[in-house]
Amino acid sequence: MRLSECIGSRDNNLNLLRIVAALAVLVGHSFALLAQPEPWGALTGMTPGSVAVDVFFIVSGMLVTGSLVNKQSVIDYVCARVLRIFPALICMLLLTVFVLGPYFSSLSLTAYLSAAETWQYLLKCATLLSGVSYVLPGVFAQNPYPNAVNGSLWTMPYEIKMYLLLLVFWIGLVLLKKKRLQILKYLIPAITLLAAMLVFIRHFYLHDDSQFTRLLFMFFSGASLFMLKEKLVLTGRLFYPLLLLVLTTAFVSKPLFFSLYNLTIAYLVACVAYLPAGWLRAYNRVGDYSYGVYIYAFPVQQAIAALFPGIAVWSMATASVFVTMLLALFSWHMIEKPALALKSATVSRLRNYLSLKREASIPSVQ
Repeated sequence: MRLSECIGSRDNNLNLLRIVAALAVLVGHSFALLAQPEPWGALTGMTPGSVAVDVFFIVSGMLVTGSLVNKQSVIDYVCARVLRIFPALICMLLLTVFVLGPYFSSLSLTAYLSAAETWQYLLKCATLLSGVSYVLPGVFAQNPYPNAVNGSLWTMPYEIKMYLLLLVFWIGLVLLKKKRLQILKYLIPAITLLAAMLVFIRHFYLHDDSQFTRLLFMFFSGASLFMLKEKLVLTGRLFYPLLLLVLTTAFVSKPLFFSLYNLTIAYLVACVAYLPAGWLRAYNRVGDYSYGVYIYAFPVQQAIAALFPGIAVWSMATASVFVTMLLALFSWHMIEKPALALKSATVSRLRNYLSLKREASIPSVQ
C-alpha cells in the first residue's frame, strides 16, 4: 500500500499514536521529576520522552505540510495553526498562573501577583516566539526537580518555528506558481537530508546534539513523507523486521541504535499510523487528547510531587495519568474542539476583512 492511498483518510491510528506518545512523555518525566534514573534512557541514550517528541514532530510535519499543499492558502494555514495551539495553551496557562501558582507558591498572594516573574511567565509562554519561561515565584521550590512549573513547553517554540519555516518556503516560491509544488517535492527532502547530515555530524563528531537540528530533521522528515507519498510503500513485510532490528540494536550498541533509529523513525511512524487496522482504529473516533495530556502533565506531576513527598515513580505515573486525562478531556471537549470548529468562520471573516481593506487602499478613479 502506498502512503498516498491512505494519508487523506480519517481512518487511521494517528490519535492513538499521539496519545501513546504523550503518555510516554508523562511516564518519562515521572522519573526525572522524582530525581530517579530513567532505565531506557540509560540503556539506549534516548528516553521514551525524546522518542515521543520525535513522533510528534514527524506527525506534525506530515499533516501540516499536507494541509498547506492541499489547501494552498496562507490564511487557512495560519488560522488552523493558531486555533490548534493557542486557545488550549492560554487556558492551561491561566489555570497554572492563577490557580496552581498561588496555591503552591511559598510567597503571599500579594507578593506572588506583584512579582515580575509571574507576568513574564504568562506573557512569554502565551506567545512562544521568544521561548518560554519555566519559573513562577516560590512555586515547587522544594521539589526533587525544583522550580520548573511546565518543562514540557520547551518544544512549543520549536514547533512554531517549524510552522513558520515551512510557511516561508511556501511564500518564497509564490512567483513560481504551478512549479511551486514540483520544487517543494525536491526542496523539502533536500532540507531533510541536510538536517540528517547535521544531526549525525553533531552527534558523532562534535558531540553536541542540537535540539533545533534534531527537531528540524524530524519535522521535515514528516513533511517529506507527504511530499513523497506517491512513491512510499507501507508494508508489514518491511515494517516488522525493521522495528525488530531497531529495538534489538538498542540492547547492543548505542551508536548503532542512534543511527538506525534516525534513519528509520519516520517510516516506522508512517507504518504505525496507517498499517494496523481492526479494533485499534476505533480509538480515532474518541478524540485527540494528546495535546491536553502534553501541556497539563508536567504541572500535574510537580503538584503531586509537592503534595506527596517521597512518592514512588509508578505511583506518581498512575496518579498523574488519572488527573491529567481528566484535564485533557476538559481541554479537548471544552476548548480545543470548539476552537477548531471556528476555523471556517474565522478564515472567511479574515478573507473578507483583507478584501475590504485591499479595496479601500485602491484609489477611486474620478
